[in-house]
Amino acid sequence: MTDREWDRRLRIRTAGREDEAGGDCMPYEPTPYSVLERLRERGYVTREDHLLDYGCGKGRVAFFFAETAGCRVTGVDHSRKLIAMAEENRAAFAHAERTSFVCCRAERYEPRGENMFFFFNPFSEKIFSGIIKRLARYGARREMALTLFLYYPSDSFLEQLSQTEGVEQIDDIDCNDLFSRRSSRERLAVFTLDHREMRLSASTTP
Repeated sequence: MTDREWDRRLRIRTAGREDEAGGDCMPYEPTPYSVLERLRERGYVTREDHLLDYGCGKGRVAFFFAETAGCRVTGVDHSRKLIAMAEENRAAFAHAERTSFVCCRAERYEPRGENMFFFFNPFSEKIFSGIIKRLARYGARREMALTLFLYYPSDSFLEQLSQTEGVEQIDDIDCNDLFSRRSSRERLAVFTLDHREMRLSASTTP
């Protein structure tokens, strides 16, 4: 289905770029539904999962996975305007109880049970670095492994993850065939972030 057809099916409106950037944050641009479909086909996201979308904008990622995977999804965005638009969409969405939206800066959001995290380059490398450190502490505290999805990942984000202890890339999903122009960034990079063993080692060190 096209993006317009998906929006119609979900009874939402998520198309269009919004220049709600500020400081270290990027303008809103929705992830193409074709990319979300490809990620869904991989089977990573299931009904038991709780996905967090950083820089959620109007909520497309949240509504798509709440509908197709039946999971809970939380969207976080610093823009009051975009969160208001996401809430308008939520009011029309058939499975509103599976979704929630929070207006705050991403680096200040404390995860509340989420185990999967979606990024479409929503902010600067500095903010991304702080979030990864927060997620590492969160995963260790909760004693759970986390899954990170990066769409159209920047080299700086990938470099940062490659140097982060406890991070392992487990998949690299090519999306070039979905678009007319080819790009080395047109992909979904999937990582695990697991600090459980490091916490155990630290607790048993004499």
